[in-house]
Amino acid sequence: MSALPEHLPQACLITGGSADSRRAYALRLTQAYQCQDRNPPCGQCLPCRKVAAGIHPDVAFLRPEEGKREIGVDQARALRADAYIRPNEGARKVYLIDPAEAMNQAAQNALLKVLEEGPRYAAFLLLTGEPGLLLDTVRSRCQTLALPPEEEPAQPELLQQGRALARL
Repeated sequence: MSALPEHLPQACLITGGSADSRRAYALRLTQAYQCQDRNPPCGQCLPCRKVAAGIHPDVAFLRPEEGKREIGVDQARALRADAYIRPNEGARKVYLIDPAEAMNQAAQNALLKVLEEGPRYAAFLLLTGEPGLLLDTVRSRCQTLALPPEEEPAQPELLQQGRALARL
């Protein structure tokens, strides 16, 4: 992964690559949001290790509920409400929405305000292989980070960590 920007954006749309490479990249970016080192993500500090292990209290995932194909408006509203609760341990709370295109239109609309004007300590990572399925208004509120079409993570352990997080 290349060097991260000094100021990490509040809302990112991670596109391109494979689902595994998007998850691995999002994991590293999440570590960067939580890292205590001067050059994030270090991968060695306690917050980085907690993110990698899937146990950081300030990292949350939004996915379709079991047995459903969509992320519904109630899930989006719950995320929005949670975003206004201060972080437990880290400087930021990070929300990974994967796959973002699973959000129905009502769920996407419910997140618009928090994506644009949410609390400074909240960050949103929307992962999608099909950004065209998201509302224009959602895409416009996110900084797009496009991975090359067939990119694999530079470090195989990141791929394994991304898969482990995806199973949680």
